[in-house]
Amino acid sequence: MKHLPKHIRPHWRYLAVGLEAWPDADIDRRSFQRSIWFAAQNLLGDAGSADADLTVFSFDFEDGDGEALVRVRRGHTDEARAVLACIDDVHGDSVGVFVRGISGTVRGCEEKYLGRQREVSGERSVVFADETRPAITRDGALDIQVDDSFVGATELDFE
Repeated sequence: MKHLPKHIRPHWRYLAVGLEAWPDADIDRRSFQRSIWFAAQNLLGDAGSADADLTVFSFDFEDGDGEALVRVRRGHTDEARAVLACIDDVHGDSVGVFVRGISGTVRGCEEKYLGRQREVSGERSVVFADETRPAITRDGALDIQVDDSFVGATELDFE
């Protein structure tokens, strides 16, 4: 089956959503998704909720604090914000839901609003096994290229 041309494919927006609840709340992705669908159906109706197509893209909740990435069709972000504002409990647990921001890409939304920084990497040369070898650095870790494979090390191994 062929892919649709770019101008016909659906366009998405991604909402960074913060969640606050009591520390003993047991909220998972599935129950949060069901709450979104229920709120969308009540607020927008069947046709409106199908048009908005709200989907939980990623979810993380622990000890009463969490965040989620919700995907919505472009042009329906205002409706999506209203739907999220209508959610006051998830699976019987009281919860506060707030939108941190909206982005056109998953990466942009994660980096800007959810605090997930992109991994910064660089290249340098190191002396390993009595030879100068190329290494890739990432957050204090080094991957040293030895023949066709890599050896892992840290900055402390070279001081």
